[in-house]
Amino acid sequence: MTSFSVFPWVLLAGVFVSSPMLLRAQAPFVFQQVSVEPGTRQTFQIPVMSDQDTTFLPVVVVHGRRPGPVLGITAGVHGYEYAPILAGQLLLPRLDPDSLTGTVLLVPLANVPAFLGRSPYLNPLDRKNLNRVFPGNPDGSITERMADLITRLVIARADFFLDMHAGDAPEDLRPYVGYYTSPRLPDASAQGERMAQAMGFDHLVQFRVAPERLDEPSQYCSQEAFHRKIPAIDIECGKLGTTSSTELKRIVEGVMGLLRALEMWPGTPQQTPGQLMIRERYSVDSVHDGIFYPLKQSGEYVQEGMRVGYITDFFGQRLTEVHANATGVILYILGTPPVRQGETIVRIGVPDTRTPDR
Repeated sequence: MTSFSVFPWVLLAGVFVSSPMLLRAQAPFVFQQVSVEPGTRQTFQIPVMSDQDTTFLPVVVVHGRRPGPVLGITAGVHGYEYAPILAGQLLLPRLDPDSLTGTVLLVPLANVPAFLGRSPYLNPLDRKNLNRVFPGNPDGSITERMADLITRLVIARADFFLDMHAGDAPEDLRPYVGYYTSPRLPDASAQGERMAQAMGFDHLVQFRVAPERLDEPSQYCSQEAFHRKIPAIDIECGKLGTTSSTELKRIVEGVMGLLRALEMWPGTPQQTPGQLMIRERYSVDSVHDGIFYPLKQSGEYVQEGMRVGYITDFFGQRLTEVHANATGVILYILGTPPVRQGETIVRIGVPDTRTPDR
């Protein structure tokens, strides 16, 4: 696994050594006007209020004894995606500040109203998707204010960023880790790819950002970090709003592997042989409201033109067949019957013949 050149680390003769800055003692980490001492953790419950609604943002600051980078982590941006939310709870006791170099800013549940309301995709308070309103608005609706707080308090203070997702209520999803890349940000792109490799997932997905897109609002949580030149990755692990011990372990161990690769945690980063890179993705959207019957599952390989399902009306009459529009692996397919016109039915990732850079 390629090491990271993380300020203020300096690479000499192939070995990372501390810069003179690191010879000084670790300073307290000031968060919300509270000084978190080295080797300690502090929890915060930050109120979020609009003219109509009130909620809060939970944040955990784990401040290591030794200076190092800041890793920002969010879980539960979509409150029905339970696997990363529960994995975040399992991470908390693992993150011993005495063993940590640097600082972890963890938002264990970014969308409390959606979680408590069992609401897929949307915050039930204002019916907005938190992962479509970044960087947020301090004077906007409750969801826009939540995004603004995450942007200012977590993303803007991070040197590296991880946003943890899963398949929402209707989504049969294959686990993967994605990273952002743009020709305008070559350093953040290269570091993001190495972060993705370090997570230990066997499928890597490249999120390509056009240069002009960087001048527009990011919309997405992790993309907001990338727009700020912060290396950023997403994970997708879990499906259909359910959890399993296998998924939770994969997420937790992936985060610990990332910490090792960032030299924030003891141990040697492990390489994952045979990681598959996906640079192209294709989606098939529904042209009908109706009932969807999948004939394939996430993770299956399909050929272009292969039938992956069909849609009927509400009287059982078949309206259309759904065919793969590319040859590749199904990253996501609707796993529940309802389907609306314009909704994505299936997303296919095309494996790259090149291997990921090391």
